[in-house]
Amino acid sequence: MTDFALHDLKCFDAVIRTGSFQAAAAALHRSHPAVFAAVARLESQARLQLLDRGGYRVKLSDAGRSFHERMQPLLSEAEGLRQHAAQLAMGEESELHVVLGDLCPRPAVLGLLARFFSKCLHTRLHLHFETVGGPVERLKARDADLMFHRVDTTDPSLEWIALRKVRLIPVAAPSLLPASLARTLRPEQLRDYTQCVMRDSARAPRDEQFLVIEGVHQVTVADQFMKKDVILQGLAWGHLPDFLIDGEMRRGELRSIAGRHFPGHTETVVAARRIDGAHGPVAQRLWAHLQASCGRTSSSSLPYVS
Repeated sequence: MTDFALHDLKCFDAVIRTGSFQAAAAALHRSHPAVFAAVARLESQARLQLLDRGGYRVKLSDAGRSFHERMQPLLSEAEGLRQHAAQLAMGEESELHVVLGDLCPRPAVLGLLARFFSKCLHTRLHLHFETVGGPVERLKARDADLMFHRVDTTDPSLEWIALRKVRLIPVAAPSLLPASLARTLRPEQLRDYTQCVMRDSARAPRDEQFLVIEGVHQVTVADQFMKKDVILQGLAWGHLPDFLIDGEMRRGELRSIAGRHFPGHTETVVAARRIDGAHGPVAQRLWAHLQASCGRTSSSSLPYVS
């Protein structure tokens, strides 16, 4: 048995999809005899009768049905390879890797990405989720083309587009802390209470303790959503991004413990990429899409985008 030709498999598939040799020939821009010969050759090589030609319309034999089902992954892979080769020939990327950090307002950013990639059907988006120092580490290691998180805006190796400011509010469930502490609270008064903190997903985390009270008992979680759940249950207090707790704050399920001595913190979430990276056509179009949607590129001054 010789190897099957891709052309013959595609002709056989077209006959089944269109219902006749004539329609298959038109769909493939081939002659009727060429399609007929291709299917006959396939049957000869497989030593199977793939089609039942006894009726008005050709239909699959039992063996042909099984054969047709089994060959679908091969046709799909062949089409994917064809598209990949076409992209490479055009210089376009077949895939892009994007990292979302824990401060990223996910619905808004995912919406931006969805609108862009709906028009880039042949570029596969790989999404990664990292926390604390993980997003920047992945970007600098060239494991990602683009990152949505906070950055050191003085870092000369990065360029960025400001998306929005995010306020990190120290909050607690009403049952955790006495109401009398609300506005006079000092950080050292929280040492008797457990603080919920985020685990750094970086492979080589830095020693910095971001918004962590020194000497306090900690419970560590993997993401902001788990952190919110822990705080809502009164198991700990902690800083949470404003966009994640708006409803809980309005309903009184969480209350801010920010005050004159414990103000919270504001970060600017950006889209960032390496300045020295090799950015292909799709990556460049995505960057322009973000600029048009969110603001302007900067590496020195930081515009505020609400």
